[in-house]
Amino acid sequence: MRQAGDAFARLAMLREAAGRAYASRSVWLRRAPVGAIVAAVVIPLVGCDTGPSFWFHKRASACPRPQAAQGVSGQFNQQQQEIRALRQGGFRGDFFAQLELARRYEGQRAVDKNLEDPVEAAVWYAMALSNSGGYAPIAAYERRGKESRAVSRFDDCRAFERRSAYGALDRLLSRMSTEEREKVRNRVIYVLSAQGADGFRTLARIHDGYFGPYGEPSDNLQAIEAYGKPSQPGAPAALDLFRRNDVDAYLYNYLAVQTGDVSAYVMLKDFERSSPQRASYGSFVETKAKRWIPTYEFYPPESPDSGVPHSDESDLSGEAREAALSRINELPFVHVAEALTYLRVIPAPMLDEKLLTVNDAQTLQSMLGRPATGRLAAIEKVRAIQYAAVNGSSKAQLVLAVMYSEGVGVPRDYARAYHWYSEAERQGSAEAKYAMSTFFSLGLQGVADQDRAKAVVYQLDGALSGFKPSAYRLQQLLAQVSRPPRPAADRGRPYSERDF
Repeated sequence: MRQAGDAFARLAMLREAAGRAYASRSVWLRRAPVGAIVAAVVIPLVGCDTGPSFWFHKRASACPRPQAAQGVSGQFNQQQQEIRALRQGGFRGDFFAQLELARRYEGQRAVDKNLEDPVEAAVWYAMALSNSGGYAPIAAYERRGKESRAVSRFDDCRAFERRSAYGALDRLLSRMSTEEREKVRNRVIYVLSAQGADGFRTLARIHDGYFGPYGEPSDNLQAIEAYGKPSQPGAPAALDLFRRNDVDAYLYNYLAVQTGDVSAYVMLKDFERSSPQRASYGSFVETKAKRWIPTYEFYPPESPDSGVPHSDESDLSGEAREAALSRINELPFVHVAEALTYLRVIPAPMLDEKLLTVNDAQTLQSMLGRPATGRLAAIEKVRAIQYAAVNGSSKAQLVLAVMYSEGVGVPRDYARAYHWYSEAERQGSAEAKYAMSTFFSLGLQGVADQDRAKAVVYQLDGALSGFKPSAYRLQQLLAQVSRPPRPAADRGRPYSERDF
């Protein structure tokens, strides 16, 4: 009886509470919208994995952005400083820096409209999509129903970023000409090739049909969505940027192995074992790899309308590169000065580096996106010759070819030397014609065509062009850049220590 009495008492209390709630229903109805707004603002602040989006499994939102580069507010070159910092991060493989660069060059914000460059925007969207930092899982997974989902929302926000990048890249590429798409493709190849073995492996995956369109796993959700469905268009232009090709996939795996990377060797062997046809490409790819050069000597030297240069922030570390760069002072400065003259930095060549003014040095540094110190660093001298060479100076092309032949300023690379000799030869350089015949005759490593008969043709053609004095000048140039280093006592003071 006591238990029954307690039950009746509790029931009476519940009826009384329900009556009070019903009587105050108008007050609750008025307060409900305010409560919903407060909950929407406060609950997401409690934690990354809480809130309505977590409860209903709709956790697709942009990731929090890293802090922008610090600068003085209102400073006239603050935008350039920010872009250069982002480019440094983008070249190093920072996923978020690549996304931010793409958005800046897309001109999404009003303050970035002066930077608007669809080609460059597409480059960095493609770089972000190929970046494993955007799709490699970083959180534990647990079983939820029939599918596995990420415990952390950070994996989901990166998926959202990649989905948005696919859409933006497709939109940009669909409005481009064939030539502009080729520019995007070439720039992506250059940036990735500058990353060494990691970049070459990424390029191999991009061209390998067993992976997603940008080297992600084939079961990656954003890659699957990019292919589209009857009710969903997908991203056909983004899928078409890089065509699947077993030869190119083999080539980039092979180039990765040439860097001495062990994991690249394992991937190459796995690639060869994947099918008998792939294994048969070995000798052909090896020959092709010996003559392979990056699409650009360095990042394209166009001057954007915005005035913020497309600086090349590729990493020049490594013993071979540092040793070659340390020899740049063996190259007579007149060759650097001729490149500066071609670029209209100075009015006429000069023999002595001390005659170069601070303003002249700063002009070149501004063109390259380098700090305006007023004194040329070793890499800036190399860049000046490269800049002139890619802009069509036959003299700079010949000098750059010799630099690659001798390992001065740049690592010794006969394939690239051959490339720049041939570029100079196309413009009628008799010295380059003579050098081309030497390459064919000697059969230097890295030059695939060893046709001695063609060497005779080049020599005869060079003789008709009066190549003898030109060959003498070439030999002088070779002697100048390949002479043994002088004793320290005989050298002048370093450029950085000279008085101006």
